[in-house]
Amino acid sequence: MGFEQIYKAIKEVRIQGARNIAKAALLVYYSNPTKNVKKKLIGLRPTEPMLVNVLNLADKKSKGYILRHFDEAQNKIDNFVFKVIKNNSKILTHCHSTNVVNALVYAKKKGKKFEVFNTETRPLFQGRKTAKELAKARVKVTMITDNSAGDALEKGGSLKKVDFLFLGADALLKNGDVINKIGSNMFAEIAHANKVPVYIIADSWKFSRRPVKIEERGHKEIWKNATKNVKIKNPVFETVKAKYITKIITELGILKPGTFVKKVSNEIL
Repeated sequence: MGFEQIYKAIKEVRIQGARNIAKAALLVYYSNPTKNVKKKLIGLRPTEPMLVNVLNLADKKSKGYILRHFDEAQNKIDNFVFKVIKNNSKILTHCHSTNVVNALVYAKKKGKKFEVFNTETRPLFQGRKTAKELAKARVKVTMITDNSAGDALEKGGSLKKVDFLFLGADALLKNGDVINKIGSNMFAEIAHANKVPVYIIADSWKFSRRPVKIEERGHKEIWKNATKNVKIKNPVFETVKAKYITKIITELGILKPGTFVKKVSNEIL
């Protein structure tokens, strides 16, 4: 894939997931490490602090150091998530997160018994990617529509209530909030109200000390041939409030949002 093709694939969400976006951008930047290239890459997906952090680290650290981090961080996250999951658990997840999927696959390989419910995730149906990857690893997975998630989180619902809500993250903020796919805060709020623990599973390199812009994408993702005079909004992400989050699981540990922020603030980023 050429550089222009990589730019386009990132912009059009054909390369998705913070880690995959960061790796692809790193490849482009190391081949032409200029300010203009960095600026162009960062502008492709504004709600991706990992992209910014990795490109900034590329000026200070080797490619090997950065790539090793991804694998080492995932290994630690896998083990932490394994400790959280109880046998015969029901887990709900939303959208697609490499960190979440890898951790669930690891737990399955290590003999933990559980099942996953995942949302289809409108408008780009990124939940299908999650379902395919989990099914391939023989994790028991059931896809539900986005508007069925509340039913899964409520006692007495037709899915008989899940035990955990696992969410990935596109950005980890300095006030303990998290930015993730649109719908995430709604599900977290319902989970919190129904005493379902909410775990954010993410690499700490998604942390940002600066405000993070919420990306809004084109209306055609929602309705390609929309009726004239119908206004369509397509915000891709939303903020998950820290008050709904039970713990944030990163390679730094299983930590409350405030504790995570204090710990990550002392790291290299």
